Amino acid sequence: MLSSRLICALFLIFTGLSSMSPVKAMAYDFKPLETIVNKAVSDSVFPGASVAVIYKGRVVFHRAFGKLTYDTQSSQADTTTMYDLASLTKAIVTTNIVMQLVERDSLNLRAHASLYLPAFTGKGKDKITIEQLLRHTSGLRAHAYFSKTCTTPEQLFDTITSDSLLTKPGTTTLYSDLGFIILGKIIETVTGKTLDANFHNRFAEPLGMASTMFTPPQSTIWRIAPVEKDTLWTLRVQRPLVHDQNAALLGGVAGHAGLYSTTSDLLKMVSMLMNEGKFGNRTYIHTDTLNKFLKRNDSLRALGWDIRSPGGHSSAGDYYSNASFGHLGYTGTSIWIDPEKGLGVIFLCNRVYPTSSNIKIRSFRPLIHNTIGCCLGLKKTVDNIQ
Repeated sequence: MLSSRLICALFLIFTGLSSMSPVKAMAYDFKPLETIVNKAVSDSVFPGASVAVIYKGRVVFHRAFGKLTYDTQSSQADTTTMYDLASLTKAIVTTNIVMQLVERDSLNLRAHASLYLPAFTGKGKDKITIEQLLRHTSGLRAHAYFSKTCTTPEQLFDTITSDSLLTKPGTTTLYSDLGFIILGKIIETVTGKTLDANFHNRFAEPLGMASTMFTPPQSTIWRIAPVEKDTLWTLRVQRPLVHDQNAALLGGVAGHAGLYSTTSDLLKMVSMLMNEGKFGNRTYIHTDTLNKFLKRNDSLRALGWDIRSPGGHSSAGDYYSNASFGHLGYTGTSIWIDPEKGLGVIFLCNRVYPTSSNIKIRSFRPLIHNTIGCCLGLKKTVDNIQ
């Protein structure tokens, strides 16, 4: 796969723009971006994708590529195609709701999770705080296939509660689906409403995100980019559509996965986050709360979000500053936001169709972010320049 630097250089040479200022020439010309995404479709990195770029308060690029599947008769992907967001649910749903609950004094970051879920105390779990769940430092294991031993949501929660911790809370960062499953349960307990109702009422409906939801109805199937078939599901209950099996066991609604959305809808959410929690005439999250959750400290992660790792090797590539935050989804989705540069990139695809064994997305993620940085004429982050 061509590097973003080479693509930009060739584009400048072939178009006769190489003698002009790179910033002026490349500012809003995204032909190199279109080239690499189309090539990724041809190389079966994913059957289709949708990309949206916000730069300095404006949507400067928004386009879909490829099809819903590799079938020649498949429908074309477009900017209203719905994608399974997978772990983007952690940031977009769970973390956003927790922010609101914290600033309204319904939830205390330093409080033990057992304060809100009294059963969550066994084998050292009484020491786990809300903040540790958000930072993935709780000591809970990363993942487990609960359908092997559980048939109901209640059994799944009981299994997490009775499981042993891998490390002492607050000592080690281990990305954990289980921690966000617990956070989703805490949100429902504190508010007395389901997680999907919370998200719909607090964010999706007021932001006008009509295509963002858990458990999408059958009437929307034609708009949804498919994922791989689950051959391991043995339960008698009908399996929800969501790719993540544990989210399916929880009825398609969970704190770690399950949300579906489009780039058109997520542009509103990302714009709100980039505009200090405001969108239109409404404040969704106070600026102080956002700063508290997104602040870089000694931890490897922010609260609910990932942060760019200094020294390279980030899916955000080489152009994002160290103030950046983002999140990935297993299905191939991602959001990266750089508040210093005023840059936000939403990338949605279904790389898990027809199989999640396709891992070509790993090298493509930094490539697409580097190409966007190049097209905008940005400077690389200092600690990534060799």
